Amino acid sequence: MQAVMIKAQTLKGFRDFLPTKTKKRQFVINILKEVFELYGFEPLETPALEYEEVLTGKYGNEGEKLMYKFEDNGKRKVALRYDQTVPLARVVTQYQSELILPFKRYQIQNVWRAENTQKGRYREFLQCDIDTVGSPSLKADAEIIACVLECCKVLGFKNVNAVINDRSVFKDLKPQYVSTIDKLEKIGVEAVIEELIAKGMEKKQAKQIISSFNAAKPTRANKELIDKLKKFGLKENKDFVFKPSLARGLDYYTSTIVEIVSNDYSYGSLAGGGRYDNLIGIFSGKQIPAVGIAFGFDRLIEAMEELKLFPNDLAVSKILITNSDKAIEIASELRQNYINSEIYLDEKDLEKQLKYADKKQIPYVIITNDKGLILKDMGKRTQETLSLEEIIKKLSACTCGNC
Repeated sequence: MQAVMIKAQTLKGFRDFLPTKTKKRQFVINILKEVFELYGFEPLETPALEYEEVLTGKYGNEGEKLMYKFEDNGKRKVALRYDQTVPLARVVTQYQSELILPFKRYQIQNVWRAENTQKGRYREFLQCDIDTVGSPSLKADAEIIACVLECCKVLGFKNVNAVINDRSVFKDLKPQYVSTIDKLEKIGVEAVIEELIAKGMEKKQAKQIISSFNAAKPTRANKELIDKLKKFGLKENKDFVFKPSLARGLDYYTSTIVEIVSNDYSYGSLAGGGRYDNLIGIFSGKQIPAVGIAFGFDRLIEAMEELKLFPNDLAVSKILITNSDKAIEIASELRQNYINSEIYLDEKDLEKQLKYADKKQIPYVIITNDKGLILKDMGKRTQETLSLEEIIKKLSACTCGNC
Protein backbone atom coordinates (compact mmCIF):
# COMPACT_ATOMS: atom_id res chain seq x y z
CA MET A 1 0.00 0.00 0.00
CA GLN A 2 1.35 3.39 -0.99
CA ALA A 3 2.06 5.78 1.88
CA VAL A 4 -0.12 8.89 1.95
CA MET A 5 1.89 12.09 1.69
CA ILE A 6 1.04 14.51 4.50
CA LYS A 7 1.05 18.17 3.57
CA ALA A 8 3.67 20.07 5.58
CA GLN A 9 1.87 23.18 6.85
CA THR A 10 1.06 25.20 9.97
CA LEU A 11 -2.36 26.30 11.17
CA LYS A 12 -3.48 29.80 10.21
CA GLY A 13 -2.27 32.29 12.81
CA PHE A 14 0.41 29.92 14.16
CA ARG A 15 4.10 30.11 13.28
CA ASP A 16 7.41 28.28 13.23
CA PHE A 17 10.50 30.30 14.09
CA LEU A 18 13.59 29.24 12.16
CA PRO A 19 17.03 29.87 13.71
CA THR A 20 17.51 33.37 12.24
CA LYS A 21 14.28 34.64 13.82
CA THR A 22 14.66 32.57 17.00
CA LYS A 23 18.08 34.09 17.68
CA LYS A 24 16.54 37.56 17.49
CA ARG A 25 13.76 36.53 19.86
CA GLN A 26 16.22 35.03 22.35
CA PHE A 27 18.40 38.14 22.14
CA VAL A 28 15.41 40.29 23.18
CA ILE A 29 14.18 37.85 25.85
CA ASN A 30 17.63 37.70 27.48
CA ILE A 31 17.80 41.51 27.71
CA LEU A 32 14.26 41.75 29.12
CA LYS A 33 15.03 39.11 31.77
CA GLU A 34 18.26 40.90 32.70
CA VAL A 35 16.52 44.28 33.18
CA PHE A 36 13.48 42.77 34.94
CA GLU A 37 15.79 41.06 37.45
CA LEU A 38 17.82 44.27 37.83
CA TYR A 39 14.61 45.77 39.24
CA GLY A 40 13.95 42.78 41.53
CA PHE A 41 11.28 40.94 39.51
CA GLU A 42 11.24 37.13 39.76
CA PRO A 43 10.26 34.60 37.05
CA LEU A 44 6.90 32.80 37.06
CA GLU A 45 5.42 30.19 34.72
CA THR A 46 1.80 28.98 34.57
CA PRO A 47 0.09 26.20 32.55
CA ALA A 48 -1.13 26.79 29.00
CA LEU A 49 -4.51 25.29 29.97
CA GLU A 50 -6.72 26.72 32.72
CA TYR A 51 -10.22 25.80 33.85
CA GLU A 52 -12.60 27.82 31.67
CA GLU A 53 -14.22 29.42 34.72
CA VAL A 54 -10.85 30.87 35.77
CA LEU A 55 -10.61 32.89 32.55
CA THR A 56 -14.22 33.73 31.65
CA GLY A 57 -15.80 37.00 32.71
CA LYS A 58 -12.51 38.90 33.01
CA TYR A 59 -11.95 40.32 29.53
CA GLY A 60 -15.30 41.78 28.45
CA ASN A 61 -17.50 40.50 25.63
CA GLU A 62 -14.92 41.00 22.87
CA GLY A 63 -12.19 39.16 24.75
CA GLU A 64 -14.54 36.32 25.64
CA LYS A 65 -15.25 35.66 21.96
CA LEU A 66 -11.53 35.26 21.25
CA MET A 67 -10.84 32.60 23.88
CA TYR A 68 -9.99 29.05 22.80
CA LYS A 69 -12.44 26.95 24.87
CA PHE A 70 -13.10 23.20 24.69
CA GLU A 71 -13.77 20.03 26.70
CA ASP A 72 -10.79 17.83 27.53
CA ASN A 73 -10.83 14.03 27.63
CA GLY A 74 -12.15 14.14 31.19
CA LYS A 75 -15.15 16.27 30.09
CA ARG A 76 -13.73 19.28 31.95
CA LYS A 77 -14.34 22.72 30.45
CA VAL A 78 -10.92 24.22 29.83
CA ALA A 79 -9.44 27.18 27.94
CA LEU A 80 -6.05 28.21 26.62
CA ARG A 81 -4.36 31.09 28.42
CA TYR A 82 -5.68 34.37 26.91
CA ASP A 83 -3.24 36.60 28.78
CA GLN A 84 -0.95 36.26 31.80
CA THR A 85 -2.68 38.65 34.19
CA VAL A 86 -5.68 36.47 35.08
CA PRO A 87 -3.49 33.36 35.64
CA LEU A 88 -1.33 35.56 37.90
CA ALA A 89 -4.42 36.49 39.91
CA ARG A 90 -5.23 32.79 40.25
CA VAL A 91 -1.66 31.97 41.35
CA VAL A 92 -1.61 34.74 43.99
CA THR A 93 -4.85 33.37 45.49
CA GLN A 94 -3.88 29.70 45.24
CA TYR A 95 -0.43 30.18 46.80
CA GLN A 96 -1.09 33.14 49.11
CA SER A 97 0.44 31.32 52.09
CA GLU A 98 3.70 30.77 50.15
CA LEU A 99 4.16 34.05 48.29
CA ILE A 100 5.77 37.05 49.94
CA LEU A 101 3.92 40.31 49.28
CA PRO A 102 4.58 42.58 47.51
CA PHE A 103 5.10 39.86 44.90
CA LYS A 104 7.14 41.17 41.95
CA ARG A 105 7.08 38.78 39.02
CA TYR A 106 7.86 38.62 35.33
CA GLN A 107 6.40 36.05 32.96
CA ILE A 108 7.42 35.29 29.36
CA GLN A 109 5.11 32.70 27.81
CA ASN A 110 2.78 32.11 24.88
CA VAL A 111 -0.89 33.14 24.93
CA TRP A 112 -3.68 32.19 22.51
CA ARG A 113 -6.46 34.26 20.95
CA ALA A 114 -8.81 33.35 18.08
CA GLU A 115 -8.04 36.62 16.28
CA ASN A 116 -8.80 37.43 12.66
CA THR A 117 -5.29 36.95 11.32
CA GLN A 118 -3.67 39.95 9.65
CA LYS A 119 -0.28 41.68 9.66
CA GLY A 120 0.95 41.76 13.25
CA ARG A 121 -1.96 39.68 14.64
CA TYR A 122 -1.54 35.99 15.38
CA ARG A 123 -3.45 33.29 17.26
CA GLU A 124 -0.43 32.17 19.26
CA PHE A 125 2.06 34.77 20.40
CA LEU A 126 4.53 35.52 23.16
CA GLN A 127 3.77 38.00 25.92
CA CYS A 128 6.32 39.49 28.31
CA ASP A 129 4.70 40.78 31.52
CA ILE A 130 5.93 42.38 34.71
CA ASP A 131 3.60 42.93 37.65
CA THR A 132 3.76 43.97 41.29
CA VAL A 133 1.05 42.43 43.47
CA GLY A 134 0.21 43.54 47.00
CA SER A 135 1.23 47.21 47.03
CA PRO A 136 -1.22 50.12 46.64
CA SER A 137 1.70 52.58 46.43
CA LEU A 138 2.05 54.51 43.18
CA LYS A 139 5.77 53.89 43.63
CA ALA A 140 5.00 50.41 42.26
CA ASP A 141 3.36 51.93 39.16
CA ALA A 142 6.28 54.31 38.63
CA GLU A 143 8.87 51.56 39.13
CA ILE A 144 7.26 49.31 36.51
CA ILE A 145 7.08 52.17 34.01
CA ALA A 146 10.74 53.02 34.72
CA CYS A 147 11.71 49.35 34.30
CA VAL A 148 9.95 49.00 30.94
CA LEU A 149 11.49 52.24 29.64
CA GLU A 150 14.89 50.92 30.76
CA CYS A 151 14.22 47.72 28.76
CA CYS A 152 13.53 49.82 25.67
CA LYS A 153 16.70 51.85 26.24
CA VAL A 154 18.90 48.75 26.60
CA LEU A 155 17.33 47.26 23.45
CA GLY A 156 18.45 50.40 21.59
CA PHE A 157 15.28 52.50 21.27
CA LYS A 158 16.03 56.24 21.36
CA ASN A 159 12.67 58.01 21.13
CA VAL A 160 10.33 56.14 23.49
CA ASN A 161 7.95 57.46 26.12
CA ALA A 162 5.21 56.32 28.48
CA VAL A 163 1.73 57.72 27.84
CA ILE A 164 -0.24 57.80 31.11
CA ASN A 165 -3.81 58.40 32.27
CA ASP A 166 -6.26 57.38 35.01
CA ARG A 167 -8.87 54.77 33.98
CA SER A 168 -11.22 55.90 36.76
CA VAL A 169 -12.20 58.99 34.72
CA PHE A 170 -14.10 56.63 32.39
CA LYS A 171 -16.03 54.82 35.14
CA ASP A 172 -19.38 56.44 34.25
CA LEU A 173 -19.12 55.60 30.54
CA LYS A 174 -20.26 52.36 28.93
CA PRO A 175 -17.33 50.10 27.93
CA GLN A 176 -18.16 50.37 24.20
CA TYR A 177 -17.83 54.16 24.41
CA VAL A 178 -14.50 53.92 26.24
CA SER A 179 -12.96 51.73 23.52
CA THR A 180 -14.03 54.31 20.90
CA ILE A 181 -12.55 57.28 22.81
CA ASP A 182 -9.29 55.33 22.99
CA LYS A 183 -9.07 55.65 19.17
CA LEU A 184 -9.09 59.47 19.27
CA GLU A 185 -5.47 59.93 18.23
CA LYS A 186 -5.59 57.16 15.60
CA ILE A 187 -8.78 58.08 13.71
CA GLY A 188 -9.44 61.71 14.73
CA VAL A 189 -12.27 63.63 16.43
CA GLU A 190 -14.89 63.41 13.65
CA ALA A 191 -14.51 59.65 13.20
CA VAL A 192 -14.73 59.09 16.97
CA ILE A 193 -17.91 61.20 17.20
CA GLU A 194 -19.45 59.23 14.32
CA GLU A 195 -18.60 55.93 16.01
CA LEU A 196 -20.04 57.10 19.35
CA ILE A 197 -23.28 58.11 17.59
CA ALA A 198 -23.39 54.72 15.83
CA LYS A 199 -23.12 53.07 19.26
CA GLY A 200 -26.15 55.00 20.56
CA MET A 201 -24.80 58.27 21.96
CA GLU A 202 -26.43 61.62 21.14
CA LYS A 203 -24.31 63.85 18.88
CA LYS A 204 -24.32 66.74 21.38
CA GLN A 205 -23.19 64.45 24.22
CA ALA A 206 -20.48 62.93 22.02
CA LYS A 207 -19.05 66.37 21.22
CA GLN A 208 -19.18 67.40 24.90
CA ILE A 209 -17.40 64.24 26.02
CA ILE A 210 -14.61 64.63 23.45
CA SER A 211 -14.21 68.28 24.40
CA SER A 212 -14.06 67.47 28.12
CA PHE A 213 -11.45 64.73 27.63
CA ASN A 214 -9.26 66.94 25.45
CA ALA A 215 -9.32 69.65 28.14
CA ALA A 216 -8.91 67.28 31.11
CA LYS A 217 -6.11 67.75 33.65
CA PRO A 218 -4.29 64.94 35.48
CA THR A 219 -6.23 63.41 38.38
CA ARG A 220 -4.81 63.48 41.89
CA ALA A 221 -3.51 59.93 41.41
CA ASN A 222 -1.88 60.92 38.11
CA LYS A 223 -0.22 63.95 39.74
CA GLU A 224 1.24 61.67 42.41
CA LEU A 225 2.39 59.21 39.74
CA ILE A 226 4.06 62.04 37.80
CA ASP A 227 5.91 63.05 40.96
CA LYS A 228 7.11 59.46 41.51
CA LEU A 229 8.22 59.11 37.88
CA LYS A 230 10.35 62.22 38.25
CA LYS A 231 11.99 60.67 41.32
CA PHE A 232 12.99 57.74 39.12
CA GLY A 233 14.86 60.27 36.94
CA LEU A 234 12.24 60.39 34.19
CA LYS A 235 11.41 63.70 32.51
CA GLU A 236 7.88 64.91 31.76
CA ASN A 237 7.12 65.42 28.05
CA LYS A 238 10.26 63.46 27.18
CA ASP A 239 10.13 60.12 29.00
CA PHE A 240 6.42 60.30 29.85
CA VAL A 241 3.36 62.34 28.85
CA PHE A 242 -0.17 62.70 30.24
CA LYS A 243 -2.88 61.93 27.66
CA PRO A 244 -6.51 62.28 28.90
CA SER A 245 -8.03 60.25 26.04
CA LEU A 246 -5.90 57.13 26.70
CA ALA A 247 -8.38 54.44 27.77
CA ARG A 248 -7.05 50.90 27.09
CA GLY A 249 -9.58 48.21 26.33
CA LEU A 250 -9.67 45.78 29.25
CA ASP A 251 -12.38 46.33 31.84
CA TYR A 252 -10.31 45.32 34.87
CA TYR A 253 -8.11 48.45 35.05
CA THR A 254 -8.99 50.65 38.04
CA SER A 255 -6.57 53.59 38.12
CA THR A 256 -3.22 54.06 36.35
CA ILE A 257 -3.18 53.09 32.68
CA VAL A 258 -0.08 53.32 30.52
CA GLU A 259 1.06 52.73 26.97
CA ILE A 260 4.72 52.60 25.92
CA VAL A 261 5.18 54.24 22.53
CA SER A 262 8.12 54.47 20.12
CA ASN A 263 7.84 57.69 18.14
CA ASP A 264 10.23 56.30 15.50
CA TYR A 265 8.29 53.08 14.87
CA SER A 266 5.48 53.19 12.29
CA TYR A 267 2.98 51.32 14.48
CA GLY A 268 3.95 53.17 17.66
CA SER A 269 2.82 51.08 20.63
CA LEU A 270 5.26 48.57 22.16
CA ALA A 271 3.67 47.77 25.53
CA GLY A 272 0.75 48.64 27.75
CA GLY A 273 -0.89 47.98 31.09
CA GLY A 274 -2.06 49.58 34.28
CA ARG A 275 -3.36 49.12 37.81
CA TYR A 276 -6.00 46.45 38.47
CA ASP A 277 -6.85 46.51 42.18
CA ASN A 278 -10.08 44.46 41.97
CA LEU A 279 -9.15 41.51 39.74
CA ILE A 280 -7.43 39.30 42.32
CA GLY A 281 -10.38 39.77 44.69
CA ILE A 282 -12.54 37.76 42.26
CA PHE A 283 -10.50 34.71 43.31
CA SER A 284 -9.40 35.59 46.85
CA GLY A 285 -12.54 37.30 48.18
CA LYS A 286 -10.40 40.21 49.39
CA GLN A 287 -8.98 43.16 47.53
CA ILE A 288 -5.29 42.79 46.69
CA PRO A 289 -3.82 45.74 44.74
CA ALA A 290 -1.76 45.04 41.62
CA VAL A 291 -0.16 46.84 38.70
CA GLY A 292 1.55 45.56 35.57
CA ILE A 293 2.67 46.11 31.98
CA ALA A 294 2.86 43.61 29.08
CA PHE A 295 5.12 43.93 26.05
CA GLY A 296 3.67 43.07 22.65
CA PHE A 297 6.62 40.85 21.82
CA ASP A 298 5.99 40.64 18.05
CA ARG A 299 5.69 44.42 17.92
CA LEU A 300 8.99 44.71 19.75
CA ILE A 301 10.74 42.43 17.24
CA GLU A 302 9.11 44.19 14.28
CA ALA A 303 10.09 47.62 15.62
CA MET A 304 13.69 46.53 16.21
CA GLU A 305 13.88 45.15 12.67
CA GLU A 306 12.35 48.31 11.21
CA LEU A 307 14.76 50.54 13.16
CA LYS A 308 17.73 48.17 12.57
CA LEU A 309 18.45 47.72 16.28
CA PHE A 310 19.63 44.10 16.17
CA PRO A 311 23.39 43.42 16.22
CA ASN A 312 24.75 42.43 12.82
CA ASP A 313 25.99 39.13 14.20
CA LEU A 314 23.72 36.86 16.21
CA ALA A 315 25.51 33.65 15.18
CA VAL A 316 25.48 30.86 17.75
CA SER A 317 28.84 29.48 16.57
CA LYS A 318 31.66 31.98 16.92
CA ILE A 319 34.21 29.88 15.11
CA LEU A 320 34.15 27.13 12.46
CA ILE A 321 36.92 24.53 12.39
CA THR A 322 37.41 23.27 8.85
CA ASN A 323 37.44 19.54 8.22
CA SER A 324 40.70 17.91 9.33
CA ASP A 325 42.05 15.14 11.56
CA LYS A 326 42.66 17.72 14.31
CA ALA A 327 39.21 19.38 14.15
CA ILE A 328 37.61 17.44 17.04
CA GLU A 329 40.54 18.09 19.41
CA ILE A 330 40.64 21.80 18.48
CA ALA A 331 36.88 22.18 19.01
CA SER A 332 37.06 20.40 22.39
CA GLU A 333 39.81 22.75 23.58
CA LEU A 334 37.87 25.84 22.43
CA ARG A 335 34.67 24.64 24.12
CA GLN A 336 36.52 24.02 27.38
CA ASN A 337 37.37 27.73 27.20
CA TYR A 338 33.68 28.64 26.60
CA ILE A 339 34.16 29.59 22.95
CA ASN A 340 31.17 28.39 20.88
CA SER A 341 32.67 26.22 18.15
CA GLU A 342 31.40 24.23 15.20
CA ILE A 343 33.15 21.48 13.23
CA TYR A 344 32.56 21.24 9.49
CA LEU A 345 31.38 17.64 9.20
CA ASP A 346 31.65 16.72 5.52
CA GLU A 347 34.59 16.20 3.18
CA LYS A 348 34.23 19.35 1.04
CA ASP A 349 36.78 21.69 -0.51
CA LEU A 350 37.86 24.72 1.52
CA GLU A 351 35.90 27.20 -0.60
CA LYS A 352 32.60 25.46 0.22
CA GLN A 353 33.48 25.40 3.92
CA LEU A 354 34.18 29.14 3.89
CA LYS A 355 30.88 29.78 2.06
CA TYR A 356 29.12 27.79 4.80
CA ALA A 357 30.67 30.04 7.47
CA ASP A 358 29.67 33.12 5.46
CA LYS A 359 26.04 32.03 5.08
CA LYS A 360 25.78 31.29 8.82
CA GLN A 361 27.56 34.56 9.67
CA ILE A 362 30.20 32.72 11.70
CA PRO A 363 32.82 35.42 12.36
CA TYR A 364 35.97 33.23 12.48
CA VAL A 365 37.28 30.11 10.75
CA ILE A 366 40.24 27.92 11.76
CA ILE A 367 42.07 26.34 8.83
CA THR A 368 44.68 23.69 9.62
CA ASN A 369 47.86 23.22 7.59
CA ASP A 370 51.38 21.84 8.05
CA LYS A 371 52.67 25.10 9.57
CA GLY A 372 49.95 25.34 12.22
CA LEU A 373 46.57 26.99 12.48
CA ILE A 374 45.29 29.85 10.36
CA LEU A 375 42.65 32.06 12.00
CA LYS A 376 40.55 33.73 9.32
CA ASP A 377 38.44 36.80 10.21
CA MET A 378 35.40 36.47 7.93
CA GLY A 379 34.31 40.06 8.41
CA LYS A 380 37.64 41.77 7.71
CA ARG A 381 38.77 39.08 5.23
CA THR A 382 42.14 38.90 6.98
CA GLN A 383 44.02 35.91 8.35
CA GLU A 384 47.02 35.12 10.55
CA THR A 385 48.91 31.99 11.62
CA LEU A 386 48.62 31.38 15.37
CA SER A 387 48.93 28.62 17.94
CA LEU A 388 45.73 27.28 19.50
CA GLU A 389 46.67 28.99 22.80
CA GLU A 390 47.01 32.32 20.98
CA ILE A 391 43.63 31.84 19.27
CA ILE A 392 41.96 31.11 22.62
CA LYS A 393 43.60 34.17 24.17
CA LYS A 394 42.58 36.39 21.25
CA LEU A 395 38.93 35.27 21.18
CA SER A 396 38.58 35.26 24.97
CA ALA A 397 39.89 38.85 25.17
CA CYS A 398 37.82 40.12 22.23
CA THR A 399 35.18 42.73 23.15
CA CYS A 400 33.76 43.31 19.67
CA GLY A 401 30.55 41.42 20.40
CA ASN A 402 31.33 38.74 17.80
CA CYS A 403 33.33 36.46 20.08
